[in-house]
Amino acid sequence: MAVVFDPEMEAMYSAWYCSREGRAVEKALEEMFRVLLKPRPGQRVLDVGCGTGNHLLILSRIGLNVCGIDASEHMISKARERLGQRCLLERAWAEELPFEDNEFDLVVLINTLEFVEDPIRVLREAGRVASEKVFVGVINSFSWRALRARILKSWSDPLFREARFFNLWQMVTFLRAAFGSVPFEWLCASPYPTMIEKLWVPDQDFWGGRRAPWGLLLGICCPIVYTVKTDNLLVKVKPERIPNPAGQVPISTLWPMGIRGGGKGRDYERGIPL
Repeated sequence: MAVVFDPEMEAMYSAWYCSREGRAVEKALEEMFRVLLKPRPGQRVLDVGCGTGNHLLILSRIGLNVCGIDASEHMISKARERLGQRCLLERAWAEELPFEDNEFDLVVLINTLEFVEDPIRVLREAGRVASEKVFVGVINSFSWRALRARILKSWSDPLFREARFFNLWQMVTFLRAAFGSVPFEWLCASPYPTMIEKLWVPDQDFWGGRRAPWGLLLGICCPIVYTVKTDNLLVKVKPERIPNPAGQVPISTLWPMGIRGGGKGRDYERGIPL
């Protein structure tokens, strides 16, 4: 991962998460999990870039068996303080997950791709360990909040200094590069819209409908689909000859398939498509 959170960045993120906007985002994220992941109780889920465990608590609340990894030892320690023995927590890199293929049913990445160098590589690793679905949640680069964050970079805000934000079309490009032409579902909403956003789209049901392409929170989910391509192989066989009484035309044992003997010197080989 390109950015590893230190105590200062963790304190800033935790303060935001406890704010009114942060709580609204948490509520919207839980709804996205239910709508897009369609989780079943008891499924195993891995949170890549779990931070202090905020999203693990949501996933645990909806009945999933949770596991989390993060590149920051400080964040993992904080998560252990909050979750105790309720889940497995490991310090690991998103680019090299220490798990077997298909070890989890679901994999989620929430505000993780914004801080990695190679999003496609991270997505491929997530797809490798997931057997059913991968869910990605990012701050939408088309949102007013993302524009504000870009301005804050010039003020040396450590939380946004290294972050990159993505929009729906960029995320679709990443997913197709990682998994091929897989189907996907997406939701995007501003759970706590600014006055400017309200002026752009006064209909609050539109935000609640979760289809605003410039909302703050973008969630996109795709199934892990394995494709198989079949092809016909041409195999040559040589049928047995039946002994011919004198004066009779030889008949192949493959006659029911339309192959007849042809007399002296005829070759009985034929290709059979399998």
